[in-house]
Amino acid sequence: MPACPDSEVRHSRPVTASRRTWLLAALAGAGLPRWAMAQSPAPELWPRHEAVPGGVARLDLGPAGMPPAAWADDAPLLVVGDVIAWTALVGIPLAARPGEARIRVRQAEGERELPYPIAPKRYTEQHLKVSPRTVDLSPEDLARHERERTHQQQVIATFSAPPAGELRMRAPTAGRRSSSFGLRRFFNGQPRNPHSGMDIAAATGTPVVAPLPASVIDVGDYFFNGRTVWLDHGGGLLSMMCHLSRIDVRQGDRLAAGERLGAVGATGRVTGPHLHWTVSLNRASVDPALFLDS
Repeated sequence: MPACPDSEVRHSRPVTASRRTWLLAALAGAGLPRWAMAQSPAPELWPRHEAVPGGVARLDLGPAGMPPAAWADDAPLLVVGDVIAWTALVGIPLAARPGEARIRVRQAEGERELPYPIAPKRYTEQHLKVSPRTVDLSPEDLARHERERTHQQQVIATFSAPPAGELRMRAPTAGRRSSSFGLRRFFNGQPRNPHSGMDIAAATGTPVVAPLPASVIDVGDYFFNGRTVWLDHGGGLLSMMCHLSRIDVRQGDRLAAGERLGAVGATGRVTGPHLHWTVSLNRASVDPALFLDS
């Protein structure tokens, strides 16, 4: 696997006091105003860096007077930080192949490509024998699923202003994590899509809250996901809450972190009550655990 030189990629690197002093001097030499050079504490590194399929890469873009713009393929990236050090947060799709990947970065001096390595990760596999009718959809159900998938692909492409606060999330409901992100299921020997979120087992009616401040961008009752709420946290960072027994918000509502949006249920195609929580970053489903304390 090709390695990236430190001059090109410096992920998860804290801004030390000496490095900050050096950067401030360099920015002063560039003629930036004093307010733009005000020192501030280095931010906590949330989400955690884990450059694997289904993970998040933190890529150091260096200092600049204005936030750079960055893209992974055609998906805009969330860029956080300040004039001392900007960081691109890259959601890596579960289907990504290990090896070298690249993003595009546009700054005042022009556009460049920034390479970074994706390491392999083996997720747990689960082999189940089930009734064929629980796996194979009828023509009517398949048509409904296709319509809903097209709609949700439009929702997942939402990109708004980046969030202002830290990106450490709170768990959206209390309960046991019953199914891990990335789990690869085989039904009757046939592979299915990897598990794209975190399942939290809880009793029907347990409150579900916003893990970060958010706007409600979609609510619906879907074939597989049941009653569902999509939240936009900003900058292409989204949450999807599925299988709810009730929805207590409407599209367009603004929620504070910890504010209730609904309750755990067993709607959609499930075998028991739980919350399915998907976190999407630049249109890629990533491991929600990277945003949590534990």
